[in-house]
Amino acid sequence: MCQIYFRKFVPVNIDGLVKKSTNRRYSKKLQMQGARTVLKPVSGAVLRNEAYLSYVAMTKDEAQRRRWTFYEVVNILAVMFFILMFATVVLAQGGDEKPKGPPPVPVEVASVIQDIVSEQISLVGTTEAIARSIIAAEVSGLVEKLPVSAGDLVKKGQLLARLSSTRPALRLKAARATRQKVLANLVYATKELTRYTALKDSNSVATGKYDEILYRENSLQEELRRTKAEIDLIKDNIDKKSIIAPFPGFIAEEHTEVGQWAPVGGPIVTIVDLRHIRLVVDVPERYAVKLLPESRVRILVPSVSDKALVGRIYAILPEGNPQARTFPVHVRLTNPEFKIKSGMEARVAFNLGDKRSALVVPKDAIITAGGKQMVFIAADGIVRPGNVKVVGYYGSNAAVAGSLKAGDQVVIRGNERLRPGQPVKIVK
Repeated sequence: MCQIYFRKFVPVNIDGLVKKSTNRRYSKKLQMQGARTVLKPVSGAVLRNEAYLSYVAMTKDEAQRRRWTFYEVVNILAVMFFILMFATVVLAQGGDEKPKGPPPVPVEVASVIQDIVSEQISLVGTTEAIARSIIAAEVSGLVEKLPVSAGDLVKKGQLLARLSSTRPALRLKAARATRQKVLANLVYATKELTRYTALKDSNSVATGKYDEILYRENSLQEELRRTKAEIDLIKDNIDKKSIIAPFPGFIAEEHTEVGQWAPVGGPIVTIVDLRHIRLVVDVPERYAVKLLPESRVRILVPSVSDKALVGRIYAILPEGNPQARTFPVHVRLTNPEFKIKSGMEARVAFNLGDKRSALVVPKDAIITAGGKQMVFIAADGIVRPGNVKVVGYYGSNAAVAGSLKAGDQVVIRGNERLRPGQPVKIVK
């Protein structure tokens, strides 16, 4: 028995195969050991897939030496041809389409304008309360009442603390009793003096006796004034047992407690007046010489508001820091709502008086990248960067110098994540 091998070298028994083909479409010449025989397919597995009947029969040794047949090569080439044609059609259909990029970013823009501005310098200062006082006890005593605590807003004349006044009250009572006694003696002495004066005029009394009555009446007058002063002193001492606020403000700190002994001069509370705020700014000497008292300045306290406040220069101290070459400048502003606290950071814009023409852009257009200031200019649907240098701030605007010109559209909203050449859509 001889075996032949079809594709994948499946062995098929060829015994009983006819030598003459009755169907040329499915018959095949098989070459076995040099013999030429025409055979019909007899394998059921092969007959069910008639498209793969065209195989050359060979021995097992020949099958191992030869793996690719002519029809296999033709089939592979046909598949590759159809793949190539499909790719060509797809490329032809999509060849005219441009690759889609990211969608344009919506941004808001503003125009660059040319304007006349005065030179300004912006410096950082620290806020201080216009008045700060440690309220102390004028008299000693035991703290009997402390109706305020840190953070309370107090009015002028409001009670801050009360010391015990029991002993002074007793001394006051005694002093008043002494005064009443002196007053009674004085009334009697005055009557005696009147009577002795009449007797003296009629030469009915000795001069020595009259002088004695006069001296006694004068002494009682002085004693009455002394007792009155003593009473006033005790009353003043009692009044000072009540410690009141000398000006309106906030209680910044408590220094004592109820039941604690307060010596003379001992601190009770610290009070700060925030109705007005003082700013202390160290100004370089080249700018300090250009400042004038009572000049208006713009003040920005970032922790309170993004709106600029208006203040005035009220003092330019004549003695500066010789190492830093700066001079302290005091600026004052009102604080009606007490929003500004002592110790806050504030930026003060001083007007130096020199006027010049400059390009002005909104402050929101300026971004800082890598330590440099820049803006994004929108044109033809894309943005390009422009390097600038801020020469001064004017409210919500800034005067700049750099690669800009009047009329350029600079991005003021949405510029935080823009890249050079990025498409944009102007929404406002």
